[in-house]
Amino acid sequence: MSGTTPPPGDPQDVPGDPANPVEPLGGDGRATGAPSGGVRRGAALMASGTAASRLLGLLRTIVLVAAIGATGQAADAFSVANKMPSVLYMLLAGGVLNAVLVPQVVRAYRGSSGQEYVDRLLSFGFALLAVATVALTLAAPALVRLYGESPSEAQLALATTFAYWCIPQLFFYGVYALLGQVLNARGSFGPYMWAPVVNNVVSIAGFGLFWALFVRPFDELPTAAGWSLGQVALLCGSATLGIVCQALVLVPFLRRAGVSYRWRWGLRGSGLGRAGDVAKWTFVGLAIGQLGYVIVSRVSMAAPGQDLAAGSDIAGNAAYDLAFTVFMVPHSLVTVSLATALFTRLSAQAHDGDVAGVRASLSSGMRVVAVFTLLAAAGLVVLAQPVVQLFALSQPPGVVDAIAPVVVAMAVGLPAFGAWSMCQRVYYAYEDAKGMVPVQVVMAVVVAGGTLLGRALLPNSSWVVGAGVSMSVSYLVGTALAMRALRGRLGGSVDAGHVLRTHARAGVAALVAAAIGYGTLLAVRTYGPGDVSGALLQCVVVGTVMGLTYLGALRLLHVRELDQLLGPVLRRVRGRR
Repeated sequence: MSGTTPPPGDPQDVPGDPANPVEPLGGDGRATGAPSGGVRRGAALMASGTAASRLLGLLRTIVLVAAIGATGQAADAFSVANKMPSVLYMLLAGGVLNAVLVPQVVRAYRGSSGQEYVDRLLSFGFALLAVATVALTLAAPALVRLYGESPSEAQLALATTFAYWCIPQLFFYGVYALLGQVLNARGSFGPYMWAPVVNNVVSIAGFGLFWALFVRPFDELPTAAGWSLGQVALLCGSATLGIVCQALVLVPFLRRAGVSYRWRWGLRGSGLGRAGDVAKWTFVGLAIGQLGYVIVSRVSMAAPGQDLAAGSDIAGNAAYDLAFTVFMVPHSLVTVSLATALFTRLSAQAHDGDVAGVRASLSSGMRVVAVFTLLAAAGLVVLAQPVVQLFALSQPPGVVDAIAPVVVAMAVGLPAFGAWSMCQRVYYAYEDAKGMVPVQVVMAVVVAGGTLLGRALLPNSSWVVGAGVSMSVSYLVGTALAMRALRGRLGGSVDAGHVLRTHARAGVAALVAAAIGYGTLLAVRTYGPGDVSGALLQCVVVGTVMGLTYLGALRLLHVRELDQLLGPVLRRVRGRR
């Protein structure tokens, strides 16, 4: 369980509970084997699309913050409403689409079932999504009150209006996932990962137009009670239109891939029931995670209090989202790639009964990821304020000061998050969604209980910080419980001693880098510019100093995993010479 879902600017992460990511599986329910030349080319194309989308997703966040701010009634109301479709879709995708329909699509194209069977699967998926979307859109008022708590009825009313415009994204998230998996099954990998670029471009254009028409001339937003239909339509319509375009842009590529879809109904004898158990336990795990998220969302929205003004500097839901976006950048760019590569190996080893191989792969993955995440965590802790300032270009200093501690609270959990992600891959490799549920229950309790405890003990200006700390603690607890549970499956050992020694040595190196980096930050702040250019200079200079210090310390401490992390990059550089 984690605190929230990634904002929908990067739909390859959507839906996504960062503690419960939904893994793409092969037609037999496991990851596919070693990639062929065509798959390697497809992987390169997908990676380039992912990188482009993530960069545009960051720009989308910057433009959105400029348009509606990172704190305030409107920003928090939009945060609740616009995350709702991805949160709701995550349950459907994890429990039905990914666990049942997607593997069946892949299997149909690999076997003799053919296009007719795929047509029936798609028709069933589209119908399920349509019914769910209509029902949940009608339930928008109840959902807003479930995920949002506010003493301001005007803010809840605005969030409900936003939700009516945003929840229909649910259908198009599903269409994007289903059509994308059909394309992947036909060997067309690029469109699925490049389609989110279209979404981000559309959203950026819409949010930018909103800023130009409604913010720039007046330099402030109306209160929750002052929004016009035109403002709501442009802001929420841009977000929803982006998801619509992301899904529909795949249609021409279906025809190019030789897929000619026709509506066909009927799934009797399809064999879907065999996948029901996997779907059930995946859904249970995701639902448990959402219970914790409901608490985080409600406390975050309630934090600013009754006297919240449009420009209040108290962190709420939108501030949490911005902090989470910053937190996810290093994980998305590096850890996900390492974990994906590891998952293929783990799946093959688990299928072959190679317990020693699974244990060695898990240990290696956790150690290599630790080398990266410890530096990333140290960097975010030291540079939280200038990094937030780069995202919140148009926001006053008080907003940056409110969000930076939330980034720090999340960043300290980044190494544990990476380790938990590795443990999850072992469960997925063994197709053991049920086995993760007890761990997910404890993690959800830690997040919910810690967030409520923070609300009871801390001033409201620190409630979101408390939620971030609870999220970090949950990753640490989840990793410890998962490793303990996996010991029995992996022959009584998970190589914990080796893993902890690497974490300890790399942790010492990260602390040294953080200390030197903080001193450098103070010097750059004293003698450098103080505006956005100053924030950029601080990030570049301090980041470089910390990186070099960390690499040197790792060498002195004989952390061999550094070579595994940098090996592919160094080989590529040497090959070009």
